[in-house]
Amino acid sequence: MSAFDAIARTQAELVAIRQDIHAHPELGMEEHRTAELVARKLEEWGIEVHRGVGGTGVVGVLRSGNGEQAIGLRADMDALPMEEANNLPYRSTANGRMHACGHDGHTTMLLGAARYLAETRAFNGTVNFIFQPGEEGCGGALAMLKDGLFERFPCNQIFAMHNRPGLPVGQYAIRPGPTAAGGAFFDITVEGKGSHGARPEAGIDPVLAACHITAALQSIVSRTVSPMDTVVVSVTKIAGGDAYNIIPQFAKISGTARFFSDKARAQIETGLQRVAEGVAAGFGASASLDFRLIFAPTINAPEQTERFAAAAAELVGEDKITRTNQPGMGSEDFSFMMQQVPGAYLHVGNGDSASVHNQHYNFNDEAIPYGAALLARVIERELPRGLDD
Repeated sequence: MSAFDAIARTQAELVAIRQDIHAHPELGMEEHRTAELVARKLEEWGIEVHRGVGGTGVVGVLRSGNGEQAIGLRADMDALPMEEANNLPYRSTANGRMHACGHDGHTTMLLGAARYLAETRAFNGTVNFIFQPGEEGCGGALAMLKDGLFERFPCNQIFAMHNRPGLPVGQYAIRPGPTAAGGAFFDITVEGKGSHGARPEAGIDPVLAACHITAALQSIVSRTVSPMDTVVVSVTKIAGGDAYNIIPQFAKISGTARFFSDKARAQIETGLQRVAEGVAAGFGASASLDFRLIFAPTINAPEQTERFAAAAAELVGEDKITRTNQPGMGSEDFSFMMQQVPGAYLHVGNGDSASVHNQHYNFNDEAIPYGAALLARVIERELPRGLDD
């Protein structure tokens, strides 16, 4: 029986797990209930469990045979600070929290692969099932790495996947090289001089300066970075003042930058500081920049990309695989793990659903066996049993 057929037989149980996680979303680094659910399931299936890795992370270790090679399979567990708009029997029970990116599905797919591999043990070596907290800009991957992830659970290769709305269920998309952008968050604090709103001449308006800085920041992409580089700089929040009749002392500009190289990242950071300080000075104000790298660019290793794609083709046929997937400007902190261990990151079809990070998004349960079976199949291919096993 194929991995897909075997996992499909457990579909009802896996769907129940996914919908339970969906109904009880937890934000990054707070995934206590989810982590305990994962740990209990792994233990039920006879898998060695390590709790509290990097905070709320969980690692399951499964060994078979005497092979010395080890492979890591990773899924993320955290939800987003959003209010769910879906009217589902299993809709979020937590106000202001929602699984709007499908991490409930990713966790379930890895659990499905773990159960199958624990039952069949049709491999020779070690599998490390890595359930990561805090992917949504909370530093979960770095926390696990700081806690000695690969020193405690060595891996020769690592693999992960993400669902993709719009890609039909049963199809996969991947590419070698850059596949997801690096990401940074920034805050620009503008300081002026507070005064009465009716007497602006007595103060220096930081809100006005902040608005002009925001407009000028758009010149970074168009006039600082090469047109050959793909870069995004987006201001997503401007805040300043608390009253109608007071010009405040401070205003703050916040946003995100996306890029595919360290050179572009450095150009963006330099440009943000130069523009903010220069425009603020023109208004008699001052500005300071806090620029924080949150995600490294996600770079698929060519060899692991080919291996992941080949495993997918064995499941669904070559015609259901896109091997030249276009890079996306979204970011993924699995990138930090791939800086230490060669790996690949793949998209699995979620069908005709709302986009991720949307209040109407819902993970497609029909995709569960396709994700779980691919994770299981890549283990069977990369850690083959000998003829005498």
